[in-house]
Amino acid sequence: MRNRIIESVEAACRKKDVPKFEIGDTVAVGVRIVEGNKERVQPFIGVVIARRGQGMSETFTVRRIVDDEGVERVFPLQSPRIVSVEVQRHGQVRRAKLYYLRERVGKARKLRERRVSTGKGRSVEADLGATDPHGAGQASSSGRKKEVAAAV
Repeated sequence: MRNRIIESVEAACRKKDVPKFEIGDTVAVGVRIVEGNKERVQPFIGVVIARRGQGMSETFTVRRIVDDEGVERVFPLQSPRIVSVEVQRHGQVRRAKLYYLRERVGKARKLRERRVSTGKGRSVEADLGATDPHGAGQASSSGRKKEVAAAV
């Protein structure tokens, strides 16, 4: 149990509009950068691979690839330097931490998209198989399973 005094102090400093995103989502984090007397917002676009902590100490880790080199950055969720967090793509994952993406290369690094309901009884067609009119993505994976089963 946390101290009530600490919670009351944190409540005064906490952001009112905490962005809603989950692990596996591709996000664009707007980071405020101060250069001399100028201030600008630079987006850091990548996949959320971890989230930890609670309250003022909550952080999330975003991973992106720059010049074939993985770059990870840990952002405090309540930081005043974080201007915005925009979800660009919802990833379908079955883990709380996606550290296994560090070893993946190329297309193996890509996560499947999950369907997100809009709240009006419809769902956004975000599944990869739904975007392919011939269903080639699904047929090829089941075809591989048949080939493997035939080989054994």
